[in-house]
Amino acid sequence: MTTYVNISDAERIVIETLWAYGPMTADQVAKVLSSKNEWSFATVKTLLGRLLKKQAITAKPEGRRFIYEAKLSRDDYVGTESERLVERFFDGRIAPLVSHFSQAKGLSKKDIKELRELLDKLP
Repeated sequence: MTTYVNISDAERIVIETLWAYGPMTADQVAKVLSSKNEWSFATVKTLLGRLLKKQAITAKPEGRRFIYEAKLSRDDYVGTESERLVERFFDGRIAPLVSHFSQAKGLSKKDIKELRELLDKLP
């Protein structure tokens, strides 16, 4: 399991922007996010600062500004969060997780087909 980085929901929105668009200045991040929410530039800078402190992103100076880039990969983050979910709520077992979602949300025919295909590929 990758080293766990505790990222809040707001921080996740910022790092997802970096995952989607690549390295950006704080102004660029704020511009992308302004269309999705009402965060101020100061809020975006605060969230970038928190992600820097957690070492989830890097900041490289470029003139009078910084270029922010995700250090934590999306795959590592999703993998770690998925493992934590399964460990915390399902004693590390996948079957109860699938059972829970099938009962709570229902599985579409497409979901069932994809699960069968995954199971068929297992050794």
